Amino acid sequence: MAEVTELNRSHFNNEASNYDSKFQKTIQQLTEAILERLDFIGVDWVADEEDGSEQGDGSTHAREVRLLDYACGTGLMSRALAPYTTQCVGVDISEGMVGVYNATAQNQGLSEDEMHAVVGDVTVPEDPSPAALSAPRFFNFDVAVLGLGFHHFADPPLAAKRLVERLRPGGVLLILDFVTHEPIVKRDGHDGHGHGHGHGHGHSHGHGGDKDEGKDKAFHNAAHTVTHHGFSESQMKGIFEAAGAGRGFAFQEMGSGVVFTHGSTKDGSKRRVFLARGEKA
Repeated sequence: MAEVTELNRSHFNNEASNYDSKFQKTIQQLTEAILERLDFIGVDWVADEEDGSEQGDGSTHAREVRLLDYACGTGLMSRALAPYTTQCVGVDISEGMVGVYNATAQNQGLSEDEMHAVVGDVTVPEDPSPAALSAPRFFNFDVAVLGLGFHHFADPPLAAKRLVERLRPGGVLLILDFVTHEPIVKRDGHDGHGHGHGHGHGHSHGHGGDKDEGKDKAFHNAAHTVTHHGFSESQMKGIFEAAGAGRGFAFQEMGSGVVFTHGSTKDGSKRRVFLARGEKA
């Protein structure tokens, strides 16, 4: 498990600076699909115009809706749902991704109380409550989200369980990921979505010199961070139930899928994407 974690950390640190520009169209597509499913997600969101209700002493008190964005990356899920929450807390193992997440939030004029990420990992089996994530602000969330990170985990059921532990009773676990799919096969016939063991092939299959070689190297690095080729509805239902968030479980595919390119190749794979949600008992 530690080897998989280090592969993920290294890869996403390298990708952080250009991740949003590289996947701009995909991020926009997914953001729109998420916003179309606010009712499906089932959180009692804060409305755009809601700015607090006046109390008897003349003060105002806004209803809190706190979101935990785990494996937050640069903040796809946080940015999509921030208008409907009062606080987004990001957590990621990649220092580079956390840096981009926080810089983006700051550039949007958001305070650390409104949107801020930290480096951390709740998936270490022998450390259920790491010191970096032990403060009260890392618990009792209304919703815990995980966007396109589930297939990178060595132990997805453990990750789901650890996130549910940080929800308030009735809080919602929300996972965005890929429906079960075949591994990508590169031009040389190798399985392009690696096995999580870090034994990269190190070949370049492009025809554009150093530029293509660099893209293929990045492809192989990404491939070996993948440990699961998507998930079926029945798999996700079992994971949610085992994690303690089986109440109200629902699974919904999002549109016709998204396209991801492979290294220096001009084509890509169209992946079916789902949202799965359930509530902590």
